[in-house]
Amino acid sequence: MARIGLLGGSFNPAHRGHRRISLAAMRALGLDEVWWLVSPGNPLKEGARDMAPFQARLESARAAARGAPIRPSDFEVRVGTHYTVETLDKLQRRYPNHDFIWLMGLDNLRNFHLWRDWRGIARRVPIAVISRPGYDRHAPAARAMGWLRRFVHPSSQAKFWTEWSLPAILLLRLPPDQTSATAIRALDPNWHLRSGPIHVPGPSFGMPLSPRRPLDRTSR
Repeated sequence: MARIGLLGGSFNPAHRGHRRISLAAMRALGLDEVWWLVSPGNPLKEGARDMAPFQARLESARAAARGAPIRPSDFEVRVGTHYTVETLDKLQRRYPNHDFIWLMGLDNLRNFHLWRDWRGIARRVPIAVISRPGYDRHAPAARAMGWLRRFVHPSSQAKFWTEWSLPAILLLRLPPDQTSATAIRALDPNWHLRSGPIHVPGPSFGMPLSPRRPLDRTSR
């Protein structure tokens, strides 16, 4: 069984922070790959004026993932899903020989109770909540944690997530990265109109890994 981490989001744009947390999660959870599920539109961000076109966001994800075992995908566009619970259903049907774990930033945990059938998501796949600078204190107070806290697993057991009964959730404290898509858009609102990689001041992505093909067009 392939061990796959799923990171969904707008990727508006994708940046080195997405890459770093994906690679760190791979090491912590013993993953074979991380799939970036580029959303056609976030139901919680409808009407956002700074949302770049889907194709530009997908291309930014491909650029940020280049050379790493990260596979950006337009799956939700191709299968027509709008909610995570629907996407997970399609993925699990398409890939019965894959084990999936949902990767979620700590900032998203605050609003998890607003997601469509969020308890159904937790009953489908384990959830790894990734720490994010400035949000650590909000985790215990997140409304969804009132139900999820009974299913928390210690991070020391992170590599054994495929053996857990569902629901299951753990908090991963990974090396912090201050990179923010919001800050990138503030500095360059027209980033999606420019060619070439998105420039973010700071250290490089790190050592490149072996390239992987994108998800096949008949899947996801």
